[in-house]
Amino acid sequence: MPDFRVASGLRDMVSIFPAPYLLRPKPSGFLCFRLSASYPVGMIRPSSTGLAPTRDVYSVSRLSQEARKLLEGSFPLIWLEGELSNLARPSSGHLYFSLKDEKAQVRGAMFRNRNQYLRFNPEDGMQVLVRARVSLYEPRGDFQIIVEHMEEAGDGALRRAFEALKERLAAEGLFDETHKQDLPALPHCIGVLTSPTGAAIRDVLSVLRRRFPAIPVLIYPVPVQGREAPPRIASMIRQVSNRKDCDILIITRGGGSLEDLWAFNEEIVARAIHDCEIPVISGIGHEIDFTIADFVADRRAPTPSVAAELASPDQNEWLITLRSAASRLQALERRRREQATQRLDWLGKRLQQQHPGQRLRQQSQRLDDLEQRLKMALRGHMQKARARLAGLRSALPGYSPAHRIEQFGLQCEALHRRLATGMHAQIEAPAKRLAVASRALHAVSPLATLDRGYAIVKRHPDGPIIREAGDLSPGDEVEARLARGGIICTVIQTGECDS
Repeated sequence: MPDFRVASGLRDMVSIFPAPYLLRPKPSGFLCFRLSASYPVGMIRPSSTGLAPTRDVYSVSRLSQEARKLLEGSFPLIWLEGELSNLARPSSGHLYFSLKDEKAQVRGAMFRNRNQYLRFNPEDGMQVLVRARVSLYEPRGDFQIIVEHMEEAGDGALRRAFEALKERLAAEGLFDETHKQDLPALPHCIGVLTSPTGAAIRDVLSVLRRRFPAIPVLIYPVPVQGREAPPRIASMIRQVSNRKDCDILIITRGGGSLEDLWAFNEEIVARAIHDCEIPVISGIGHEIDFTIADFVADRRAPTPSVAAELASPDQNEWLITLRSAASRLQALERRRREQATQRLDWLGKRLQQQHPGQRLRQQSQRLDDLEQRLKMALRGHMQKARARLAGLRSALPGYSPAHRIEQFGLQCEALHRRLATGMHAQIEAPAKRLAVASRALHAVSPLATLDRGYAIVKRHPDGPIIREAGDLSPGDEVEARLARGGIICTVIQTGECDS
């Protein structure tokens, strides 16, 4: 076996097997080979490099599956432009082709559920613009794209401008559901903004005439294609919003190419629809055609005829509803009359039962009954009162106050004697204590000292008591208090007294 090398990034993922599964030497020195998922996984064995059996060894199918998930998860829907080649149309209805430019190519597939919406016949050598998902075809390990939409490349610039404007207006909130207005259930007038000579107006009027011919229709003629169409359409929408001649506005035109419908992809038209104060239905082109006006409008219809159906009620449904309501109303009225008749009969019987004469007779009988009951009650009450009075009279002598008055008199005399004795004792004891205290007080009283010839001397008129002769000077006036009375003297001389 010739010598070859495996990239280090694959060394832990695969093991290399002998021919005939690989090995096509190239002049460049590299060895090209293909790993097949059909080889039993159990036969995968470590390479000569000593790969440990505990390594995470990928099978080919697992590697292809992981690569497909990685590709599909890493790329969103993308737009590609290139030339068709190797176009194949098997009986399944799918399309298989290669999309190439001057430097590279990629395999592609467009399944039947998507290519049925194609508006042209793809052929080899044709320049196309596709919207696709990046993927991997696992059985062959081929890198490929799954196409969701395909158009001729001539519309590519317009399509990119369409997507750019759509993203910008969506970011501004022009497509938000919060701005959508509800459609009136029964409009008083329907406005149709379209070309007066197109097929769309005939379809709309035919549907409106069939569904509800009583609703008047106002047609606002505008060009729906060409340079002058966008400003004319926007201006007319503003006039309709300001005039408010109708309750709902249908903006419509027939089908066509992207260029034919471009007037409804202009920003000026989108903003006019967004600012319109009445509900707007867009019915532009066919079911597969989408315009910016469809996203801004309050409701999008796939065709002009469907737009007319959304704007108008079905007269047959309304007739069925009205007939059903009339039947329910009649049944309700009949039931109410029956109930009223039954109530009237019941009230008549009740009136007979509640007749004033009958009530007077009943009340008179009740009055007689009450009178008899009152007499019996009074008679019984009087008998009970007499019996009670007799009992009280017999018990009254036992409760005479004379005996109690005599007892209270004796108690009063005893208390009077005790009071006199207590008062004499209470007066005599304090009198004795007062005499003793008087004698003791007289013994220490200064008046007794004055009786013995002493006097109290103080300065005249309100001076302090004089205790020393040195406190006075000749000529000072003093007041001497005696045992009985007092004298006012003038000091002639001071000095020590002979003892």
